[in-house]
Amino acid sequence: MAERISPEVDELWEHFHQVVNMTSRELLDWLGVEPDLSHGPGPARRAPLGIAVANILAKRRTDLTVEDLAVMQKVVDIVDEETSEVPREFLIDDEHRRHRLMNIGHDPVRDEQYQR
Repeated sequence: MAERISPEVDELWEHFHQVVNMTSRELLDWLGVEPDLSHGPGPARRAPLGIAVANILAKRRTDLTVEDLAVMQKVVDIVDEETSEVPREFLIDDEHRRHRLMNIGHDPVRDEQYQR
């Protein structure tokens, strides 16, 4: 018997997949090469939240855990807060902000709300 998903989980799933516009492979590749801008050149350290996002992207909606839902809500909140009412040029030109967002699977350059 198929497990029923609550409307809240469905809504969060859809919103999460709207804001996370990188594939799990792209995100994992990014996390493997992304420089840590706050500490200058050197080896990248993988962002735990980004790894959690990549793991969620590999799951089916019915396989989500309570922890996954918390991560999804956190990512949605971060992306919404970081991108709301911010001009596209600023999101693209602000390397620190763009890298922070890409660490959780959101590339502002791809953001559909800014596409012309």
